[in-house]
Amino acid sequence: MFELIGSVFILAGAVFLFSAGLGLLRMPDAYTRIQAGTKASTLGTMLVLIGLAFYHPNWTFRLVLLIYFVLVTNPVSSHALSRAAWLIRTPMTASTITDALADEDGRTVREAES
Repeated sequence: MFELIGSVFILAGAVFLFSAGLGLLRMPDAYTRIQAGTKASTLGTMLVLIGLAFYHPNWTFRLVLLIYFVLVTNPVSSHALSRAAWLIRTPMTASTITDALADEDGRTVREAES
């Protein structure tokens, strides 16, 4: 029974990891690619690690530490990447309505794009 539950978690994680890769290919600009890749890969990695915990119960503590590490580092690294992309003026897609960082910085959206 534990192997079946573990397999379901691993399969669900693989689906989310696949969708993260698909998001990287399909999204229009760097900012949405970062967001799509980070959210889906974080959840996918966590599900795979939970599935591994069902397969190997004696590894559970180490896998929980890995899950915590993924939960902390993925969002922080994606924020740092998107902030760096904004600072070097990576263009946004034309459908972007607002740029909160430009408002905070005192620039207009059009100045931030150029």
